[in-house]
Amino acid sequence: MRAAVCHEFGAPLRIEDIEIDPPQAGEVRIDVRACGICHSDIHYIDGAWGGELPTVFGHEAAGLVEQVGPGVTGVQPGDRVIATLMRCCGECYYCTHDSAYLCAGGFALDDQHRLHGTDGGVVRQGLQTGAFAEQIVVDQSQVAVIPDDVAFESAALLGCGVLTGWGAVVNTAAMPAGGSCAVLGTGGVGINTLQSAALAGAETVIAIDSSPGKLSIAADFGATAALDPTDVDIDARVHALTDGRGVDFAFVTVGSSKAITQALRLIRPGGTVVLVGMPAAGDFLQLDASDLAGRGHRILGSKMGSSVVKRDIPRLIELYRAGRFKLDELVSGRYPLERINEAIESVKGSSVLRNVIVF
Repeated sequence: MRAAVCHEFGAPLRIEDIEIDPPQAGEVRIDVRACGICHSDIHYIDGAWGGELPTVFGHEAAGLVEQVGPGVTGVQPGDRVIATLMRCCGECYYCTHDSAYLCAGGFALDDQHRLHGTDGGVVRQGLQTGAFAEQIVVDQSQVAVIPDDVAFESAALLGCGVLTGWGAVVNTAAMPAGGSCAVLGTGGVGINTLQSAALAGAETVIAIDSSPGKLSIAADFGATAALDPTDVDIDARVHALTDGRGVDFAFVTVGSSKAITQALRLIRPGGTVVLVGMPAAGDFLQLDASDLAGRGHRILGSKMGSSVVKRDIPRLIELYRAGRFKLDELVSGRYPLERINEAIESVKGSSVLRNVIVF
């Protein structure tokens, strides 16, 4: 089996032969047909959150079920599916209280490894998926069936970027219609936050990004204004666009404490900052506690858009099939596995929304 293996943080990925074990109880083996390149993969490859090596990264996957282990229900060989990084045991406090994205249960795959190098050594699955590879073995809770009329490369993006951006608006913020918001960062997650805010009925949707290329397409995804922080006084412009108050919600889709600090200046009294992007470990946030309390501000963490895979993926698919949610337009480029380094570099330095590895 071919896979892109990271042997050293920051080092190029190398295509090597990997052996994959059969799925065990409750697990599913998938022939990967497409995998999106998310900035979280890049941050992990660069060592932002530590981890152990060697590792196969990639966690926005779609493909065909090749084999199921004992006890698997809901999917069977031949099914078209997506695979996400989120696992849920279905039994812990969080799973039974509609918060499966915070699952505290244990899984065999936490400390058992289904991938091995040709020398017999363990190869880890990054972000619990490891989908820069021809096949993966994941827990059945990570899998959702997709219909035949959704292309693999579009469906793959549902597993993280789309789910996270949409869920931040719909689940975490529960943003009502008629309000205003700013989205700081309009990459693969932020662009979906934009279109989800517009879909939810927001009257003012402000896109903020320093990439002219990304800002140029923001209106296509629902933005009513697009601002470059290197060209304008963001604080002044956002307040001018909201009758001097500030926005109701500011969604920070980049992993940066600096962006969070800026977002707090953009919201109105009683407004909410939603942390969508994941900052690097050790990136601390300094707050004026008196100002936070006195202005009635709220800060909400949004892990994977507070999403539940089996509940939210079908909802997104129906919105897409009804022509109300853009998926195909998110795919910026398609690359074979052999060109994965080129695809990653393209994501790092341009207006790319999502490059996809296709098999």
